[in-house]
Amino acid sequence: MADQLLQQAQDLFEGQIDFEGQKLTELFSTIILAITGCLAFGLGFAQGSIWVTLWIGLGGTALAFLVVVPPYPIYNENPEKWLRANSGISGSGIEVDGKKIN
Repeated sequence: MADQLLQQAQDLFEGQIDFEGQKLTELFSTIILAITGCLAFGLGFAQGSIWVTLWIGLGGTALAFLVVVPPYPIYNENPEKWLRANSGISGSGIEVDGKKIN
C-alpha cells in the first residue's frame, strides 16, 4: 500500500509535460501575469493604494501558479516518441566526414 502511495506521489510531482505543453504554459503564464499586472496597476492607481496593487498582483501570481505548475493532461497531448536503445555501444553506421566510426 505504501508503494502505491509513493508511486502516485511520484507521478503527481514528476510533472511530465511535452514541448508543446511547455509552450502552452509559457503562453498562459504570460497572459495571466500581463492582464493581472495591468489590472493591479489600474485599480491601485485609481484608488491610490499600493496595497490594492500588491494584493491583486499577488492574486494574479497565485492564479498563474495554479494554472501552470500542476501537470494537467492538456500539457502532455503530444509526447515525444523516443528511439529504442541499441544493444551495443559500437558506433556502427555513424559517419563523420565520409568515414565510418567503429
